[in-house]
Amino acid sequence: MTKQQSILIAASFVYLAVLVATAWFTRATKRRITGALLGGLAVAIVGLGVEFLAHKLGWWHYPFVHTPFGPLLMYPVIVLIFAALALIGWRLTRGFGLRGQAAFLIVLAILGTVRDYRVAAWLPDFIVFAPGIRIVFIDAACWAGLLALALFVMRLVAGPANADPLARQPDRPTQTLPT
Repeated sequence: MTKQQSILIAASFVYLAVLVATAWFTRATKRRITGALLGGLAVAIVGLGVEFLAHKLGWWHYPFVHTPFGPLLMYPVIVLIFAALALIGWRLTRGFGLRGQAAFLIVLAILGTVRDYRVAAWLPDFIVFAPGIRIVFIDAACWAGLLALALFVMRLVAGPANADPLARQPDRPTQTLPT
């Protein structure tokens, strides 16, 4: 087993624990968790195409694999990561509406890109990015777009965030008693 394979297998267990904790703390229903997992699966499938395109256009590649996409062990990790992120995004959308969701997508695009470049710096034999600021923006757009896909699929499966029983209810005016 290679070093990269060991890292991906360990990451699978870590992100599985993160997904379980996220589901617990967000109080997600089984239907919501199923939607999040299907959203993560959609991201992994589309992500395979993104990786193929990135490799073909020279944006980034994985030096330890000889395929035009990432290592196969990476895709179950992607399912788990994006399922957990979808549950967080759902909870933020429930609490703060579309503004909260937009802010989450922007913050995740920034943090996800920083994470990718940190991994590339720490493990240069894992992923190599092409030079230039354009690739940074492409990576950020991938993070935001793929999370939006996961949220969309989760919404298709489990319904809108405000339809859940734990959703915040609109404020009702209080009635005053006649004196």
